[in-house]
Amino acid sequence: MALLPRRFLCFVLAHHFIAVTACQEADYGWMIRHYCLKQFQLSMEGIGQRLWCDWDETVGTYGELTNCTALIAERLDCYWPNRLVDEFFVAVHKQYFRNCSPSGRALHDPPNSVLCPFILLPVLVTLLMTALVVWRSKRSEGAVEQ
Repeated sequence: MALLPRRFLCFVLAHHFIAVTACQEADYGWMIRHYCLKQFQLSMEGIGQRLWCDWDETVGTYGELTNCTALIAERLDCYWPNRLVDEFFVAVHKQYFRNCSPSGRALHDPPNSVLCPFILLPVLVTLLMTALVVWRSKRSEGAVEQ
């Protein structure tokens, strides 16, 4: 019988210890939004919206944002990454990187010196083959009638 109260006491004390040292998600969410995100927003404004999809320009700022969320998690005894960090980065990507290609490079048409041969060559081959078929069919008709 004495063993049961002792186990219960350990359970109650462990629960209070964990509750005191556990991550305070509300504080963590507030801190990453007000410290990390604010600094990230200022840096991204400095880069300029035109270059947001250029990974070479944004990798440093993005790394600082990642490190900031990890450091705050460490200070508050939170696991990292966690659900709040995932939601936070999804929101950041929706706001800043939604129009970027998966490779991180802005897509654009190739120069005309490359594009024109790829358009003109198949058109010319098609016309040439059509003319050749018509010419051969007319030549063959004349040979059969004789």
